[in-house]
Amino acid sequence: MAADLQPATAAVMSELAREALIALADAGHADQANRLAASAYVRLRHDDPVGAQRINALMHKLCRPPRKQKHEEEPVSPTDKELDVRNEPPARRHELIFENYEALGNGEGFVLVNDHDPKPLEYQFAAEHPSEYTWEYLEQGPTVWRVRIGKPAEAAS
Repeated sequence: MAADLQPATAAVMSELAREALIALADAGHADQANRLAASAYVRLRHDDPVGAQRINALMHKLCRPPRKQKHEEEPVSPTDKELDVRNEPPARRHELIFENYEALGNGEGFVLVNDHDPKPLEYQFAAEHPSEYTWEYLEQGPTVWRVRIGKPAEAAS
């Protein structure tokens, strides 16, 4: 749809949508704002990667400050590989994570290691792969987050 708009009109609409999502989050509806942003991300991801990156950055801004407590570690399968994205450029991180997810078989997973709460990524998974992924925090900050991301044993086709 954005491709059908004149560039100036698309830019104005994009800025208005951004402001609306920020206002929604500021009004106490950050989850709803992030779900809408994730839907926009999914729609833009392939046709407008720059616009998708802007949405990704906005989603990070919309998320609440990270929780500082560390949860008890949950058992992780010894076959789960670790994907540490802390040294990757921010623009490359989600792409790497989705590549690793796509390579999983049913019942498999990996442990994502990140330097911030990857909550925006969870919204993107929910928008792009509803009921087809698992998400389990293993560690929640303040400097390292570990999340097991997987495919359910009986994933929808």
